[in-house]
Amino acid sequence: MKTDDLIRALGADSRNAGPSIDRAWLTGGAAAVALAAIVFFATIGPRADFMAAAHTMRFLFKFVFTASLALTAFLCARAFSMPGAYSRRMGLALLLAPALMIAAVMAELTVMPEQTWMPRMIGTNSMICMSFIPLIGIGPLAVFIAVLRYGAPTRPVLAGALAGLLAGGLGATFYAAHCFDDSPLFVAVWYTIAIAVMAALGAIAGRVFIRW
Repeated sequence: MKTDDLIRALGADSRNAGPSIDRAWLTGGAAAVALAAIVFFATIGPRADFMAAAHTMRFLFKFVFTASLALTAFLCARAFSMPGAYSRRMGLALLLAPALMIAAVMAELTVMPEQTWMPRMIGTNSMICMSFIPLIGIGPLAVFIAVLRYGAPTRPVLAGALAGLLAGGLGATFYAAHCFDDSPLFVAVWYTIAIAVMAALGAIAGRVFIRW
């Protein structure tokens, strides 16, 4: 038997032992969203002018960016939990969120005076951003690592990093409802750093906990 065939057989055996991996991801995804929501509403909650801010493009774009990142990371992490399911085209989907952010930053630099660029990038809540995106995302990360353990990822470090990217995107989506810094320049720097921290934590967790 070839190595690839053996991996697929082992993956199939692990899935036949209980609920399907698709159901595990759906259940895990729902649990992760619930955990993130509990932490978010128990700690900072949405900004006071949420409804008014929802009429502005900069505010709404934050959710476009974070949600597209979370969605594409979810699809890739799910694929990595099943041997042979990942494809290069699926990996290219991860470029969607960065491409959207690059376009938004270029638009911001075009329409805003140069002297405002640095203040907008620094913002007023960078430390809160750096703290609460991981805080909101750490519970979901544990859930996604557990789901990966249920599957049969052949590259646990990369699978864990994708789980961290997913958890970071989810945490950032909730945090965006609180954040008063709506400039794409701020989001491009501080959200990205916080999400990268989650991806690094996921890679470490994948190396330590995902074994089969």
